[in-house]
Amino acid sequence: METTTAIRRLTALAQETRLAIYRLLVPAGEEGLSAGVIAERLGVSPATLSFHLKELERAGLLQARREGRSICYAADYDGMRDLLSFLAEDCCHGRPELCAPLSIPPAGLAAGEKRQ
Repeated sequence: METTTAIRRLTALAQETRLAIYRLLVPAGEEGLSAGVIAERLGVSPATLSFHLKELERAGLLQARREGRSICYAADYDGMRDLLSFLAEDCCHGRPELCAPLSIPPAGLAAGEKRQ
């Protein structure tokens, strides 16, 4: 991944509403959610939401598809996987356990439990 692409993706996520959108879409899976549902769940106006969705899509973190009269958005898992791989590229120094899959909860946290 190019450094400029990583910076664009990190910049897109470095904003409260966009981070909330992305985190809402991750568990929604490939089906994603319609823009209307996203706006409702996050309490964001349609115009504001549209701006943030475009930023995330332009950064390669969302995919949009039309379903009838609605546009559905889904997390681009490949885009995030590429970003995480780029960030962790040199972290292990020969110790792969340091870079274990990110979906495994850290020691001391039960599955589904979140850090405070």
